[in-house]
Amino acid sequence: MADINEIYYNPDNYVNRELSWIEFDYRVLSEARDKNLPLFERLKFLSITASNLDEFYMVRVASLKDMVHAKYTKPDIAGMKADEQLERISEQTHELVSVQYSTYNRSILPALKLNGLRVISSHEDLNEAEGKFADTYFERDVYPVLTPMAVDSSRPFPLIRNKSLNIAALLKKKSGEEELEFAMVQVPSVLPRIVELPAGESGERSFILLEQIIERNMESLFLNYNVVTTHPFRVMRNADLTIDEEEAVDLLEEIEKQLKKRQWGEAIRLEVEEKMDKRLLKILKRELTISSSDIFEIAGPLDLTFLMKMYGINGFDHLKEVPYVPQQVPELMNEDDIFTNIRKGDILLHHPYQTFDPVVQFVKTAARDPEVLAIKQTLYRVSGNSPIIAALLEAADNRKQVSVLVELKARFDEENNINWAKKLEKAGCHVIYGLVGLKTHSKITLVVRREEDGIRRYVHLGTGNYNDSTAKLYTDLGLMTCNPQIGEDATAVFNMLSGYSEPLHWNKLVVAPIWLRARFLKMIRREAKNAAAGKPAHIIAKMNSLCDKEVIAALYEASCAGVAIQLIVRGICSLKAGVPGLSENITVRSIVGNFLEHARIFYFENDGSPELYLGSADWMPRNLDKRVEIMFPVEDERLLERIMHVLKVQLEDNVKTHILQPDGTWEKPDKRGKTLINCQEQFCEEAALYVRAELGRLDPAASRVFIPTESQG
Repeated sequence: MADINEIYYNPDNYVNRELSWIEFDYRVLSEARDKNLPLFERLKFLSITASNLDEFYMVRVASLKDMVHAKYTKPDIAGMKADEQLERISEQTHELVSVQYSTYNRSILPALKLNGLRVISSHEDLNEAEGKFADTYFERDVYPVLTPMAVDSSRPFPLIRNKSLNIAALLKKKSGEEELEFAMVQVPSVLPRIVELPAGESGERSFILLEQIIERNMESLFLNYNVVTTHPFRVMRNADLTIDEEEAVDLLEEIEKQLKKRQWGEAIRLEVEEKMDKRLLKILKRELTISSSDIFEIAGPLDLTFLMKMYGINGFDHLKEVPYVPQQVPELMNEDDIFTNIRKGDILLHHPYQTFDPVVQFVKTAARDPEVLAIKQTLYRVSGNSPIIAALLEAADNRKQVSVLVELKARFDEENNINWAKKLEKAGCHVIYGLVGLKTHSKITLVVRREEDGIRRYVHLGTGNYNDSTAKLYTDLGLMTCNPQIGEDATAVFNMLSGYSEPLHWNKLVVAPIWLRARFLKMIRREAKNAAAGKPAHIIAKMNSLCDKEVIAALYEASCAGVAIQLIVRGICSLKAGVPGLSENITVRSIVGNFLEHARIFYFENDGSPELYLGSADWMPRNLDKRVEIMFPVEDERLLERIMHVLKVQLEDNVKTHILQPDGTWEKPDKRGKTLINCQEQFCEEAALYVRAELGRLDPAASRVFIPTESQG
């Protein structure tokens, strides 16, 4: 048995999580390269690959560099030490960036031009009229905002903000001195980066980037100098917050302090214009203390995230997907209030195919209902102008007991969450900042209401954040229920968060970090035991990331026992699929589409008595061991059928799916001679169908019945 366990835990049978993430960004990039997609959708995907890579460097690469500095040499699950990972990451991200810019230069730019949109790649390409416009624009709108900075004995090299776009220059005094001096100017983020030029006679629309306009006018920033050469550059810094929560007297204050440091962390990546003057590059390399492997010479405009702004340019709707409007929820299409509807039976929400409005309405109605005594909610990421926060503030104003856990450590949302926490506290809400050493990632709302037959608890549980903006883009599932056992568990969750009291038992919910890992392992091993005994055994699991060694080893063991395992993993996957003698019964697919796949669904056959769970946790060590997460069962047969349908359609998708091969590559399925199935498009159509069925009253019970896809014809 020991030998078998050695196989399951052998580092050769695992994929490094960082290299797997790079493969994911390639899958996103494949959408940008897909000529079957509308052109502006391809722009969007190319922009996403760039913002993904930024965050990857600021957090994951930064963390590995910290390990190297600390002389941490323990290998990861794939047997790679931090320095080895950095070397491989550098190789693969340089290749990724090369493919990004090949896509931009050879495919996107020519296609834009064919569609009447010209992007100026150099200010030297401007004609006389365009040049005059650019110069006037510079003098009127840009020049007053700029702060040119020279470097000499009295002026040290300036601090360069994280992710800021800058232009470096070498200058020579007009007085005739031969010595070259370094200078730079930051491209102001307060001004639009994309500037439209006057239309020519052909009607073609032309755009130029702000840095090109500034480069064209650099002489006017340094009047006593001749500008020898100029090139844009961009610095990425370590943005991984290091917070000692045990020592922090005030967590909110400590995080505010750390946020200011994020702008000036260690430089970990330098992007420069291809063919940058070697003298300039040498100065930047020295002053930023950056290694050659972390320098990216870019064949095009730095920071492709500007393409998301270009996506928003008016007049090109024909080059975009028709915007999808989330549909109503049939169970709520009546005159009854939301509490009455929940009492009729559990309600399943499928975002963004169905609107997020019922979740907002749930909190709003609770805030105004005189019978509601208390509202308790966890908030991880919320929108900038959150209607849920507004409802909580209103509830406090209406003298409800309002308790809100605001997770201050939600990465890159810390500042937003701090602001909301302060407003909620000021309004009289009881605000909790989470547990020491743990992030609270669970999504749960509890409403306590006084009714004729006593106190009743209403609960919303979800796989995604309470964010009305991202709910239009992320695919998530939510459950609204007044099941007494779930209500009791929900109360226990909030008591645990606010008072550190661990319940002796749970009725329905499974909570990390104490209970969830053990439950997953128990259910996986139960399937293995059933398969070995010749009983029905099947696992379907959908998540964002899979990189927990213990869970993967259990899946390998289950595969070898004969369990059919179908995994839908959007991003990181450290498991190797389809390997004979290890994982030949495991398939892994990744769906990258117009919406970001975000739901977590777990199905276990259980010898013909299926169990299905939804939750907020991926199969990652951080989710199972270092976060407060909630997994909850779906037991209503109607809802179970609907979720199984979701899984079935996703497993049949052959348009947006990539399938993991035994050699570690990801390939799209062969579609020749097959009906095309795009799961996201199908769910959009089905959501509209359910609403039409309810509006048309095709069946008296239509609002409570799931209509399978097969009946569409």
